[in-house]
Amino acid sequence: MRPSWVEVDLSAIRSNVAAIRAYVAPAQVCAVVKADAYGHGDVPCAEAALAGGAESLAVALVEEGVRLREAGITAPILLLSESELGDAERIVEWDLVPTGYRAEFCEEVAAAAARRGAVPYPIHLKVDTGMHRVGADPAEAERLARDVADDSRLRLAGLWTHFPVSESDPDYTRRQVADLMRLRDTLAAEGIDVEVLHAANTAGALDLAESRLDMVRVGLGIYGLRPASDTGPGLRLRPAMRVVSEVTFVRRLPAGERPSYGQCHPLPAESTVATVPIGYADGVCRRLSDVGGEVLIGGRRYPFAGTVTMDQIVVDVGDDPIEIGDEVVVLGAQGDAAITADEWAERLGTINYEIVCQFGPRLPRRYIELADD
Repeated sequence: MRPSWVEVDLSAIRSNVAAIRAYVAPAQVCAVVKADAYGHGDVPCAEAALAGGAESLAVALVEEGVRLREAGITAPILLLSESELGDAERIVEWDLVPTGYRAEFCEEVAAAAARRGAVPYPIHLKVDTGMHRVGADPAEAERLARDVADDSRLRLAGLWTHFPVSESDPDYTRRQVADLMRLRDTLAAEGIDVEVLHAANTAGALDLAESRLDMVRVGLGIYGLRPASDTGPGLRLRPAMRVVSEVTFVRRLPAGERPSYGQCHPLPAESTVATVPIGYADGVCRRLSDVGGEVLIGGRRYPFAGTVTMDQIVVDVGDDPIEIGDEVVVLGAQGDAAITADEWAERLGTINYEIVCQFGPRLPRRYIELADD
């Protein structure tokens, strides 16, 4: 078996959720585990998040919710986007909580719930207060809420919105919160009760107390990452992921040799070059070759020595006595040193969300339990 894997510390996830839960109390925590828990592995991370105090989970796709149910998870699972109309039957079958923002979808859910004897069925309505991706505008959401309240087959279990700039524009985010609360108050004046009002993502939950409302939806934070470096400065979070491999080959090369495809990077001096069996097919971005990619071996940083290939990278270890079988950390901590998702994101001009999500299924996930500090 190729010695490359993603290592996930479930105790870090539990600890992060517990810390966030205490930080945002009395708001509940909905742990977002879509996209295979941001590359960390959905079922183990969902179980760890619930053990850490999350009251519910959220996913993007029906099939993601079904996977959690098939694994025996019984906690509420919110679907973050309106599903296809034809998915209503499976939503009810697997006891998933849908999000709606079109009348025809709400009707499909109601009809499926009636057929299965699962009425009144919970549904959340999503309000577009400025993200402008999906969701009903406030006037349409008001009409939908009235329709749901008048439909004995449905229950208005939630009303929510999504923040596009909560980590960078608190004033805009506050206006979004005000729009959502104004809608809630309008409905309340008509005797329409909303069970759970929610808006905050990780940045909102940690930096904008008035956005926490009844529940916060935390994704990035539960994996020990932050949307911005100054998000939640008073809260300690532990990154849960390490991407690990081993040295499989070493070779001594003279100065000026150009390892790997394209022969783009001449060695500045005679050096030992170590081969590591992980590449861009696994999530190690090829462009790291040109922007200063490094790995950790023995707690020291070593630069990439040539172009990242599909299955392997080569590393310039200079004159150090690196041997076959030595542990290589591509992302994460080794001893007192660390290469972070934030560092990769800065070098590559992207965000840390993309970095952790891109490690693909060729890398098996290994789950560990490190002692809590």
